[in-house]
Amino acid sequence: IKMSEENKSDVEIIDFPETKIAVLEHRGAPKALKLSIAKFIEWRKLNKLPPSKHRTFNILYDDPAITADTDYRFDLCCAITKDVAANDYGVTMKTMPTGRCARLRHLGSDYHLEANIKYLIDDWFIESEESLRDFPIFLERVSFFPEVPETQMIKDICLPLLTL
Repeated sequence: IKMSEENKSDVEIIDFPETKIAVLEHRGAPKALKLSIAKFIEWRKLNKLPPSKHRTFNILYDDPAITADTDYRFDLCCAITKDVAANDYGVTMKTMPTGRCARLRHLGSDYHLEANIKYLIDDWFIESEESLRDFPIFLERVSFFPEVPETQMIKDICLPLLTL
């Protein structure tokens, strides 16, 4: 799947602020991710951290197409203002560092999300004069189902860059 010409100009450079996050680390087969998502949603509800008030992120460490199921890593995250208390869900606390990012907005279902991620890394980044900083690519889930119809979901794909 190729990006349309109009989307290529949609990459913008942003300054991402340091953000304290609650994290559930998914480790293992991508097809088991739904179980981790359900667990994280339950923890968020118990801790009164709704997506409408606490930004939602996914940190993408590995490409599921080329990573063995046993090695696959994916973090489910939400922005927090207080420390994470010890819990039975395996949710811990981390910090997303401040820094520049190339951001590409993805609209709609996750169906074409992989193509947009590949475009940002394989095309935009290669053609740019930017350098990557030492933090994985991540998504901010701005709006998602069932709060909005699947066709209106918004995800920002963020590629961390070194400061010029």
